[in-house]
Amino acid sequence: MIIKVCGLREPDNIHAVEQLGVDMVGFIFWPESPRYVHQIRSRAGIIPDYTSFSSERKAGQAEQKRAQRVGVFVDDMPQNIVTRVYNYHLDWVQLHGQESPVMIDNLRRTLDPDIHPGIRIIKAMSISSPDDLKRCEAFEGLADMFLFDTKSPSVGGSGKQFDWAILEDYQGQTPFLLSGGIGPDDADRIHSFSHPMLAGIDLNSRFETQPGVKNVELLRRFIDAVRR
Repeated sequence: MIIKVCGLREPDNIHAVEQLGVDMVGFIFWPESPRYVHQIRSRAGIIPDYTSFSSERKAGQAEQKRAQRVGVFVDDMPQNIVTRVYNYHLDWVQLHGQESPVMIDNLRRTLDPDIHPGIRIIKAMSISSPDDLKRCEAFEGLADMFLFDTKSPSVGGSGKQFDWAILEDYQGQTPFLLSGGIGPDDADRIHSFSHPMLAGIDLNSRFETQPGVKNVELLRRFIDAVRR
């Protein structure tokens, strides 16, 4: 099961979360989010990306783990997305707005292979009823993965869950991440949820000490419980 931790911003916290063995770390490039990544700070000051920081090794230390980087965008201009893919060495682009299939197709053609060969795309879908799943059909073959999140006035990070039973109606062939208010007490609920296209889970606000900063020990205990 893929474990993605989203809404990170501080290099020390990013580094600590990566060492838990998570598969993906997500960075939000939407200015209205309290977890917005405007600049990432390191011990050396403000840097355009953190790859050198997160890959540092001291003599005698075990090799550091590196999770795949996911950039989260909401109805952003394609040139802004391309710039951040390049500057932040993103492995995935997550689109969390009303992006069209044509936009996604054009974005991929722009990025792959000239900017980032093999770039992958997640399309987020806000869910509150089975009707919301119908939107997925238009993105089959364009998105590499869906992310099913709770429909709310805000864009993600609401801390609220939707009824996972709705996903019984999902018949698509694109794998998905389960998101929306998953918290420290939900390991058993995740174990009991089954769907042939479930790829993993997305964790965010309910593991925070403040917006953009995750409680590493709380994540550690939860991940251990999910993976046992």
